[in-house]
Amino acid sequence: MRTLKAFAGSTCTYHPRAVCRRTCVVKATADSAATEPRSEAPVPAKLELRNAGPEPKRFTVADGQLGEVASASLPALLRLGSGGLCLGYSVSLVDDDGKYTLAKVGDRKVAETSQIATLKRPAQPLELYEFEGCPFCKKVREAICTLDLDVMVYPCPKDGVTWRPKAISLGGKKQFPFLVDPNTGKQMYESDDIIAYLFQEYGNGAEVPLPLRLGALTTISCALGAAPRAGRGNTYRPSRQPAQPLVFWGYEMSPFVKLARETLSELELPYLYRTAARGSPKRQELLDKRGTFQVPYLEDPNEGVYLFESSAIVQYLNDTYGVKA
Repeated sequence: MRTLKAFAGSTCTYHPRAVCRRTCVVKATADSAATEPRSEAPVPAKLELRNAGPEPKRFTVADGQLGEVASASLPALLRLGSGGLCLGYSVSLVDDDGKYTLAKVGDRKVAETSQIATLKRPAQPLELYEFEGCPFCKKVREAICTLDLDVMVYPCPKDGVTWRPKAISLGGKKQFPFLVDPNTGKQMYESDDIIAYLFQEYGNGAEVPLPLRLGALTTISCALGAAPRAGRGNTYRPSRQPAQPLVFWGYEMSPFVKLARETLSELELPYLYRTAARGSPKRQELLDKRGTFQVPYLEDPNEGVYLFESSAIVQYLNDTYGVKA
């Protein structure tokens, strides 16, 4: 396994006056032992980030984005919202305590809860090698969101030059998704096996939800949902690698999150995926951090910025990490 050298030194052209140019050199060394792969810098640098995008607006579609949002919404419909709710999700009407809520009714609020607080949590983020348009990868992403797991995602689009070759060298197969659990030493192919493992290990042995255990029907519905956006998120576009992984908040059911994830996949940008489906306690965490909860939400420790709004995130990623052929 080779030693990877990554750098950060570009200017954020999404908001050229808001982002300063900075240069640093970071070396990330991948262990040569295939049985114990290590994640490249899974913990982002701690620094004060500044907003490089517009202020978040709930349920607002950017100009010219309506068609894309509509086509990105089909997977959620065909999959009956799988990946949109945490395990054991429930809602109730309670007194308003000022914390995160779906909606308010007078002095009461709609509280969303789940079983997440009772589940075993991995000490280190899982590592997932996948790409956006793959129906088998989508099944695994749905399971990860249902279990509210944080995962280091290494996008492996077709013709990708960085993470696809690494995944093949680690596992020995040109097959995706490929899961590495540094907490247990497990390395796994086959989406159904991965899902069963995740629910056994991090779901306290809970039964896999019905939408994820229908065999061929699950896979076909995932594939049909991707059809309107065929090719998006599947093929590598020239890019430069960030020195540190990005941090991306979202969940599988959101069409806005999907649009941003497609670009992350095409540019094969590694990111810590902080899943926050309905019922996730991380919704309160983001509210405390930024004064609002909305996804997708992106943090880039390399440029010292954060952004809401899918259209702004897509433009930022293309301008900052895309390389014109």
